[in-house]
Amino acid sequence: MFNDHHNEIHQGKLKGKKIAILATDGFEESELFEPKAALEKAGAEVQIVSIKTGSIKAWNKTDWGQSINVDALVSEVHASDYDALVLPGGVMNPDHLLQDEDAIQFAMQFMVSGKPIGAICHGPWLLVETGILYGRKVTSWPSIKTDLLNAGAKWFDQEVVVDQGLITSRKPADIPAFCEKLIEEIVEGRHSPFHRRPLIRHENAIMT
Repeated sequence: MFNDHHNEIHQGKLKGKKIAILATDGFEESELFEPKAALEKAGAEVQIVSIKTGSIKAWNKTDWGQSINVDALVSEVHASDYDALVLPGGVMNPDHLLQDEDAIQFAMQFMVSGKPIGAICHGPWLLVETGILYGRKVTSWPSIKTDLLNAGAKWFDQEVVVDQGLITSRKPADIPAFCEKLIEEIVEGRHSPFHRRPLIRHENAIMT
């Protein structure tokens, strides 16, 4: 968990910033609630954006977990409304999101604008559909590694990987490092935008 020491260091750093967390039913509980709490303690306004209205329910390892209210429909918002995007994991959550064109377009808007994106565990899966991972350095839960490589990304087995405002981590145990770098990148602001490129296979792009 993001501890009190980290909270004190980052307190107020994100004042005036507005962050979107894009998720739907089946998100990994800790990967949404802990980054949300860290961002809010740093002074940010955090909104839950989803492909459905009402509330969305977490998956907590072996069963359904907490629910959280949705603040905005992804079809009704734009990256220009926010300073950064967070993509929590959970197998079911990104599986639903990557089949939704509005969710894909929303993530793509952040990529091409150079605004920070934090994605953890299965969260980077949605970014495969944007066509903008070519040459990007990432990590993730191991089961989606091949999809990321096939999208042209370079995959590293590290607790957190940062590449020009794209922050990725592997699993819930990496959340403290993920939150630390996420806040740092949001403070820095916009980075160099990335553009769509043809998807190609990179068979030797696994890094350690």
